[in-house]
Amino acid sequence: MIVNELSHIFSLSDIYFHQVQRQLKNTNFFKIEWQAEDPEKQLTNIHDCTQVKFLINNSDEKTTDSKMANVSNKPKIVLFNNVTWKVLFDFMQFCHANVISLDLCKLVKPTDSLDGAISFNLNAAVNNQTKLLLNEWAETQNIELCYLEDAPTLSQTGLLVMDMDSTAIEIECIDEIAKLAGVGEQVSEVTAAAMRGELDFAESLHARVATLTNAPVSIIDQVADNLPLMPGLENLVTQLQSFGWKLVIASGGFTYMTDVLKRQLNLDATVANQLEMKDGKLTGKVLGRIVDANVKAETVVSLAKEYNIEPSQTIAMGDGANDLVMMAAAQLGVAFHAKPLVRKQADVSVKKGGLDQLLYLL
Repeated sequence: MIVNELSHIFSLSDIYFHQVQRQLKNTNFFKIEWQAEDPEKQLTNIHDCTQVKFLINNSDEKTTDSKMANVSNKPKIVLFNNVTWKVLFDFMQFCHANVISLDLCKLVKPTDSLDGAISFNLNAAVNNQTKLLLNEWAETQNIELCYLEDAPTLSQTGLLVMDMDSTAIEIECIDEIAKLAGVGEQVSEVTAAAMRGELDFAESLHARVATLTNAPVSIIDQVADNLPLMPGLENLVTQLQSFGWKLVIASGGFTYMTDVLKRQLNLDATVANQLEMKDGKLTGKVLGRIVDANVKAETVVSLAKEYNIEPSQTIAMGDGANDLVMMAAAQLGVAFHAKPLVRKQADVSVKKGGLDQLLYLL
């Protein structure tokens, strides 16, 4: 793709990277050139650089639309959270050293509330070993890095299926219920083991719910009335709904809580477990089929068909081992604030920040 000689040039000492993201958020794809005070000097360190030049794509070109689509369909690497000039320079040096062929890139700032990300298109896909090296590099830099091939896009309707506990909301509901019932420590230990994949989810759920036998239903109301939404959830929901996406929660938690979220966020559907109650008390039992890993995965597949959404436009997001099957069933599996086992197996991982950062990837 041709780029203009007209460009944006920034002094590294005068402007921060996030300020550039705000200024250039509406530009097309561009190339980056690092510049030293001495043009003959070989650049091996960010401290050798005094300026950076952004060579902007020529949007007046007659074939721009088709070429832009071509670029958008390429594999890409998205960087966000704490990206600085040094991180950006080191990333490009790292890619050169590991024969990762970078093409044009783009600044991504979906909403004003998000800091922004930078997305690099690649000329070719990378192998699993290179993906591992990229993730290890990102860990050392304390930034988020997501490698994507054939990711869903906002240009078509899609389906997002989210876990609830520690994903859509900041708590594990059963742990909070257990605290109010006086069995908090006992239940939280089982929850943690289940999320790490050390216990069968259905068995662990039955064991935890059994400890709540004869607890008053009022403690369920107390938790349901005070659900702390994960930062970025409302922004993510609003943005995806504006593009016609379907939004669903599939949870190993309880319908009492998912029903609250469905009403509050105007979600399309929720799937969760139903607690049995009699005479104003919990019986310690769960009614019907347990919503486990397989049921969550079935939810992705069945609702995509029901809503007439292409499988390539599906995303599943969660934090625990019981979300991995659901992630595998979707086109894009996103580990969010997840355990190490889940981050390793998911397509991409977001370790910190809000849920709306998912928009960077679309």
